[in-house]
Amino acid sequence: MSIRAVLFDLGGVIVRTEYQAPRQHLAESLGMDYDDIDKIVFGGGTNGSAARATLGQISEDEHWLNVMKILKQPASENERIRAEFFAGDIIDRTLLDFLRSIRPKYKTGLISNAWNGLRNYILREKFDDAFEYMVISSEVGAAKPEPKIFQIALEQLQVRANEAVFVDDFIENIEACEKVGMKGIHFRDVESAMKQLKTLLK
Repeated sequence: MSIRAVLFDLGGVIVRTEYQAPRQHLAESLGMDYDDIDKIVFGGGTNGSAARATLGQISEDEHWLNVMKILKQPASENERIRAEFFAGDIIDRTLLDFLRSIRPKYKTGLISNAWNGLRNYILREKFDDAFEYMVISSEVGAAKPEPKIFQIALEQLQVRANEAVFVDDFIENIEACEKVGMKGIHFRDVESAMKQLKTLLK
């Protein structure tokens, strides 16, 4: 069965933290290590607000208010800390151009574990046109590596599992997509991922 749909993860693949300095500087200004602030933002402390935001149970803003409490910072500092935390992130426009270039021969999609602000971010940065469908965990109430989120994407794109390939930086998500019958590419760097993808699409 030939590939008809190409799906990508967002964080760690299309949007990557290429520059650690801003986050490191933020961590130091708050008297903590880089890993500590990473765990707070992407974990959310003992009440796990990041995971709840990922499933759409609370909003991204509610999660960040929880982060500010853990950091013992006033709510007025929220925007500044959020901006500095993500200041080292880059959007890989080359990957996006590739996705645009293979449409309409292939259907393209996004499967992302993300908070409810992601769709607006993608629209604001003007790269929604790279995807035919975007499956965002907070909008569908399911997150990778759950089979349900892959099944939702396949239904939206109207393809069989063995007609789809998915690129993600977490090996557990690749293993999960392969269990539902999709082909998986474990993203380590752009060059090797693209080489594998282009081989599959020949």
